[in-house]
Amino acid sequence: MPDSALPVLYSFRRCPYAMRARLALLASEQRCELREVELKRKPAEMLAASPKGTVPVLVLDGGAAVLEQSLDVMLWALRRHDPLRWLAPERGTLDELLALVAACDNDFKPLLDRYKYPARYPASEGSARDEGARFLQGLEDRLAMSAQLAGAHATLADAALMPFVRQFAMVDAAWFDTQPWPRLQAWLSDWTASDMFARIMTKYAPWQAGEPGVSFPPA
Repeated sequence: MPDSALPVLYSFRRCPYAMRARLALLASEQRCELREVELKRKPAEMLAASPKGTVPVLVLDGGAAVLEQSLDVMLWALRRHDPLRWLAPERGTLDELLALVAACDNDFKPLLDRYKYPARYPASEGSARDEGARFLQGLEDRLAMSAQLAGAHATLADAALMPFVRQFAMVDAAWFDTQPWPRLQAWLSDWTASDMFARIMTKYAPWQAGEPGVSFPPA
Protein backbone atom coordinates (compact mmCIF):
# COMPACT_ATOMS: atom_id res chain seq x y z
CA MET A 1 0.00 0.00 0.00
CA PRO A 2 1.39 3.44 -0.90
CA ASP A 3 2.72 5.75 1.79
CA SER A 4 0.30 8.66 2.27
CA ALA A 5 3.27 11.03 2.45
CA LEU A 6 4.38 10.16 -1.07
CA PRO A 7 3.76 12.39 -4.07
CA VAL A 8 0.60 11.44 -5.96
CA LEU A 9 0.87 10.95 -9.72
CA TYR A 10 -2.27 11.06 -11.83
CA SER A 11 -1.40 9.18 -15.00
CA PHE A 12 -2.82 7.45 -18.05
CA ARG A 13 -0.88 4.47 -19.33
CA ARG A 14 -0.95 5.29 -23.05
CA CYS A 15 -0.47 9.07 -22.85
CA PRO A 16 3.02 9.95 -24.17
CA TYR A 17 3.33 12.88 -21.78
CA ALA A 18 2.54 10.59 -18.85
CA MET A 19 4.98 8.00 -20.22
CA ARG A 20 7.86 10.46 -20.16
CA ALA A 21 6.97 11.52 -16.63
CA ARG A 22 6.88 7.90 -15.45
CA LEU A 23 10.22 7.22 -17.13
CA ALA A 24 11.87 10.07 -15.23
CA LEU A 25 10.31 9.00 -11.93
CA LEU A 26 11.61 5.49 -12.53
CA ALA A 27 15.06 6.71 -13.56
CA SER A 28 15.28 8.91 -10.47
CA GLU A 29 14.06 6.10 -8.19
CA GLN A 30 11.39 8.48 -6.92
CA ARG A 31 8.54 6.59 -5.30
CA CYS A 32 5.02 7.90 -5.60
CA GLU A 33 1.40 6.84 -5.40
CA LEU A 34 0.17 6.32 -8.96
CA ARG A 35 -3.49 6.85 -9.70
CA GLU A 36 -4.46 5.59 -13.15
CA VAL A 37 -7.00 7.94 -14.72
CA GLU A 38 -9.93 7.00 -16.89
CA LEU A 39 -9.99 9.97 -19.25
CA LYS A 40 -13.74 9.87 -19.82
CA ARG A 41 -14.31 9.98 -16.06
CA LYS A 42 -11.57 12.13 -14.63
CA PRO A 43 -11.51 12.01 -10.84
CA ALA A 44 -12.67 15.09 -8.99
CA GLU A 45 -9.51 14.95 -6.88
CA MET A 46 -7.34 15.37 -9.96
CA LEU A 47 -9.47 18.21 -11.31
CA ALA A 48 -9.34 19.96 -7.96
CA ALA A 49 -5.55 19.78 -8.02
CA SER A 50 -5.25 20.65 -11.72
CA PRO A 51 -8.34 22.07 -13.46
CA LYS A 52 -6.70 21.73 -16.89
CA GLY A 53 -7.75 18.09 -16.75
CA THR A 54 -4.80 16.51 -18.55
CA VAL A 55 -2.16 14.07 -17.35
CA PRO A 56 0.36 13.83 -15.89
CA VAL A 57 -0.28 15.70 -12.67
CA LEU A 58 2.07 15.30 -9.73
CA VAL A 59 0.73 16.45 -6.37
CA LEU A 60 3.45 17.19 -3.82
CA ASP A 61 3.29 17.57 -0.05
CA GLY A 62 -0.40 16.81 0.21
CA GLY A 63 -1.30 19.48 -2.31
CA ALA A 64 1.11 22.22 -1.24
CA ALA A 65 2.55 22.13 -4.77
CA VAL A 66 1.26 20.70 -8.02
CA LEU A 67 3.28 19.98 -11.17
CA GLU A 68 1.00 20.04 -14.21
CA GLN A 69 3.45 19.63 -17.09
CA SER A 70 5.35 16.47 -17.97
CA LEU A 71 8.68 18.24 -18.38
CA ASP A 72 8.29 19.86 -14.96
CA VAL A 73 7.72 16.40 -13.46
CA MET A 74 10.81 15.07 -15.21
CA LEU A 75 13.03 17.92 -14.06
CA TRP A 76 11.70 17.80 -10.50
CA ALA A 77 12.45 14.09 -10.21
CA LEU A 78 15.84 14.15 -11.90
CA ARG A 79 17.07 17.20 -10.00
CA ARG A 80 16.37 15.31 -6.79
CA HIS A 81 18.24 12.19 -7.91
CA ASP A 82 19.84 11.45 -11.26
CA PRO A 83 21.79 8.18 -11.02
CA LEU A 84 21.62 7.58 -14.78
CA ARG A 85 22.89 11.11 -15.55
CA TRP A 86 19.87 12.04 -17.65
CA LEU A 87 20.57 15.72 -16.99
CA ALA A 88 24.26 15.37 -17.91
CA PRO A 89 24.61 14.80 -21.66
CA GLU A 90 27.94 13.67 -23.02
CA ARG A 91 27.43 15.91 -26.03
CA GLY A 92 26.04 19.41 -25.69
CA THR A 93 24.36 21.03 -22.72
CA LEU A 94 21.19 20.64 -20.70
CA ASP A 95 19.81 23.75 -22.38
CA GLU A 96 20.32 22.06 -25.74
CA LEU A 97 18.46 18.99 -24.48
CA LEU A 98 15.59 21.21 -23.38
CA ALA A 99 15.58 22.93 -26.79
CA LEU A 100 15.26 19.53 -28.47
CA VAL A 101 12.34 18.65 -26.20
CA ALA A 102 10.72 22.00 -27.01
CA ALA A 103 11.10 21.30 -30.74
CA CYS A 104 9.38 17.97 -30.23
CA ASP A 105 6.54 19.45 -28.23
CA ASN A 106 5.99 22.63 -30.25
CA ASP A 107 6.80 21.47 -33.79
CA PHE A 108 6.68 17.69 -34.06
CA LYS A 109 3.69 16.96 -31.79
CA PRO A 110 1.23 19.07 -33.87
CA LEU A 111 2.41 17.24 -37.00
CA LEU A 112 1.93 13.92 -35.23
CA ASP A 113 -1.64 14.90 -34.36
CA ARG A 114 -2.41 15.86 -37.95
CA TYR A 115 -0.88 12.62 -39.23
CA LYS A 116 -2.53 10.40 -36.63
CA TYR A 117 -5.99 11.96 -36.88
CA PRO A 118 -6.46 12.88 -40.57
CA ALA A 119 -10.25 13.12 -40.17
CA ARG A 120 -9.75 16.07 -37.84
CA TYR A 121 -7.36 17.79 -40.24
CA PRO A 122 -8.64 17.34 -43.82
CA ALA A 123 -6.05 17.02 -46.57
CA SER A 124 -3.14 17.22 -44.13
CA GLU A 125 -2.13 13.58 -43.58
CA GLY A 126 0.49 13.36 -46.32
CA SER A 127 2.04 16.77 -45.69
CA ALA A 128 2.07 16.20 -41.94
CA ARG A 129 3.84 12.88 -42.41
CA ASP A 130 6.40 14.46 -44.71
CA GLU A 131 7.06 17.34 -42.33
CA GLY A 132 7.26 14.97 -39.39
CA ALA A 133 9.70 12.85 -41.35
CA ARG A 134 12.04 15.82 -41.62
CA PHE A 135 12.11 16.09 -37.84
CA LEU A 136 12.80 12.36 -37.57
CA GLN A 137 15.62 12.66 -40.11
CA GLY A 138 17.21 15.15 -37.74
CA LEU A 139 17.07 12.54 -35.00
CA GLU A 140 18.59 9.97 -37.35
CA ASP A 141 21.43 12.39 -38.02
CA ARG A 142 22.02 12.86 -34.29
CA LEU A 143 22.06 9.11 -33.77
CA ALA A 144 24.74 8.78 -36.46
CA MET A 145 27.06 10.36 -33.89
CA SER A 146 26.13 8.32 -30.83
CA ALA A 147 23.87 5.56 -29.57
CA GLN A 148 21.53 8.04 -27.86
CA LEU A 149 20.52 11.55 -28.84
CA ALA A 150 23.24 13.31 -26.85
CA GLY A 151 25.91 10.70 -26.33
CA ALA A 152 26.44 7.08 -25.39
CA HIS A 153 24.02 7.14 -22.47
CA ALA A 154 20.36 8.13 -22.50
CA THR A 155 19.27 11.57 -21.35
CA LEU A 156 16.10 13.43 -20.55
CA ALA A 157 15.75 14.14 -24.28
CA ASP A 158 15.68 10.46 -25.25
CA ALA A 159 13.02 9.69 -22.65
CA ALA A 160 10.98 12.77 -23.53
CA LEU A 161 10.98 12.20 -27.30
CA MET A 162 10.67 8.42 -27.45
CA PRO A 163 6.92 8.18 -26.66
CA PHE A 164 6.12 10.59 -29.49
CA VAL A 165 8.40 8.88 -32.00
CA ARG A 166 6.72 5.63 -30.97
CA GLN A 167 3.28 7.10 -31.69
CA PHE A 168 4.41 8.37 -35.08
CA ALA A 169 5.85 4.96 -35.96
CA MET A 170 2.63 3.20 -34.94
CA VAL A 171 0.41 5.19 -37.31
CA ASP A 172 1.79 3.21 -40.26
CA ALA A 173 4.41 0.78 -39.00
CA ALA A 174 5.03 -0.71 -42.43
CA TRP A 175 5.86 2.72 -43.85
CA PHE A 176 8.01 3.69 -40.87
CA ASP A 177 10.00 0.47 -41.13
CA THR A 178 10.89 1.16 -44.78
CA GLN A 179 12.29 4.63 -44.16
CA PRO A 180 16.07 5.20 -44.32
CA TRP A 181 16.39 5.63 -40.57
CA PRO A 182 18.17 2.48 -39.37
CA ARG A 183 19.62 4.17 -36.30
CA LEU A 184 16.32 5.75 -35.28
CA GLN A 185 14.48 2.47 -35.81
CA ALA A 186 17.04 0.60 -33.70
CA TRP A 187 16.93 3.31 -31.01
CA LEU A 188 13.15 3.09 -30.81
CA SER A 189 13.21 -0.70 -30.79
CA ASP A 190 15.78 -0.77 -28.00
CA TRP A 191 13.75 1.62 -25.88
CA THR A 192 10.45 -0.21 -26.32
CA ALA A 193 12.08 -3.59 -25.67
CA SER A 194 13.76 -2.37 -22.49
CA ASP A 195 12.94 -3.42 -18.96
CA MET A 196 12.48 0.25 -18.11
CA PHE A 197 9.75 0.66 -20.72
CA ALA A 198 8.05 -2.56 -19.62
CA ARG A 199 7.97 -1.29 -16.03
CA ILE A 200 6.40 2.06 -16.88
CA MET A 201 3.80 0.34 -19.09
CA THR A 202 2.42 -1.94 -16.38
CA LYS A 203 -1.39 -2.00 -16.61
CA TYR A 204 -3.41 -0.77 -13.65
CA ALA A 205 -7.12 -0.55 -13.05
CA PRO A 206 -8.53 2.99 -12.97
CA TRP A 207 -8.20 4.57 -9.55
CA GLN A 208 -11.36 4.93 -7.50
CA ALA A 209 -11.86 7.73 -4.96
CA GLY A 210 -11.39 6.57 -1.40
CA GLU A 211 -9.02 3.78 -2.43
CA PRO A 212 -5.22 3.84 -2.32
CA GLY A 213 -3.35 4.12 -5.58
CA VAL A 214 -0.53 1.78 -6.47
CA SER A 215 3.11 2.07 -5.48
CA PHE A 216 5.27 3.31 -8.35
CA PRO A 217 7.77 2.38 -9.64
CA PRO A 218 6.71 -1.27 -9.58
CA ALA A 219 9.07 -3.77 -8.01
